[in-house]
Amino acid sequence: MDLKILLPYRVFADIKNVSRIVAETTEGSYGLLPQRLDCVAALVPGIFSYETNAGAVKYLAVDDGIMVKTGAQVLVSVRNAFGGTDLGKLHESVENEYKKLDDSERDIRATMAKMESGLIYSLEKFQKE
Repeated sequence: MDLKILLPYRVFADIKNVSRIVAETTEGSYGLLPQRLDCVAALVPGIFSYETNAGAVKYLAVDDGIMVKTGAQVLVSVRNAFGGTDLGKLHESVENEYKKLDDSERDIRATMAKMESGLIYSLEKFQKE
């Protein structure tokens, strides 16, 4: 099988000669072998693994997305993906990315609160006039 992992802004990976794939879906863990019929699955955040014909198993952490198998092509489209062969390192990179997201979300919330309070102040001032 040929596996292509797509992110909104780029192609994350294009892997040839994949012998099996395991993904986390809304219905649980889902495995694909080359002979499997064509299918579509909604992915949930979790560990996505694939094995090449050479026997190397690779692990990815993926966000919400969708997986489509047509013939020997498997397309995976997700919002975020982090790669690595070592699950410990993969855990660290996912943890660091979530910390960055938490910090940026906190900054966004603070900015939105300032904008909302400024708008309310302006409306009250306008209403008094």
